[in-house]
Amino acid sequence: MKEIVLDTETTGISVKEGHRIVEIGCIELDNLIPTKNKFHCYLNPERKVSEKALKIHGYTDEFLSDKKKFNEISDEFLEFIQDKRLVIHNAEFDLAHINNELSLLGKKKIKNKIIDTLSLARDKFPGSLTNLDALCKRYRIDNSRRVYHTAIIDCELLAKVYINLIDQKEPTLNFQINEKQNYEEQINKKLYFKGIVKPTEVELNNHKKYLKNSLKKNFF
Repeated sequence: MKEIVLDTETTGISVKEGHRIVEIGCIELDNLIPTKNKFHCYLNPERKVSEKALKIHGYTDEFLSDKKKFNEISDEFLEFIQDKRLVIHNAEFDLAHINNELSLLGKKKIKNKIIDTLSLARDKFPGSLTNLDALCKRYRIDNSRRVYHTAIIDCELLAKVYINLIDQKEPTLNFQINEKQNYEEQINKKLYFKGIVKPTEVELNNHKKYLKNSLKKNFF
């Protein structure tokens, strides 16, 4: 089953205040194994980035000024996520912004099935911190690259968190498991047993001489 781990960065929190998307990141999972298929782009939001958002993701107005606009990537994005379940942390936020962008273009809201990992984490760890950093720490996932919140890095981390949240063994991290190699590693594992060592004829003769000499010393 194919799923898409998705994350966005925006100019601010509320779509009601006119905030827009500045980055979209998507990573495809095939039966929980990350594939090489990714969708990633920075976007010109056609408005200024708020100070709070800038502190979170670090994308300046100048950096975003020459990037594509959402209408230029919308079809490619929709094709990439088509008929696939979306895995999102705090899905309400990302979906509100994505559907707002689509609405501005006169397009319909996305109807993909959604898994909200924030809800999963809150159910599993009630009363505990459930942001992405906290979950990475809980599952010992290296998030040292996450200096800022960036969509594609957050997707990579969320994919690992998601696999742990649903209690599945994490797949290999090379984005494409090598089944043949994995099988050969399994069958080539060494099993160790206590071996039976047979003495040589010389060792047996020496042992007889030792016993004979010991008897003489003890009884004569």
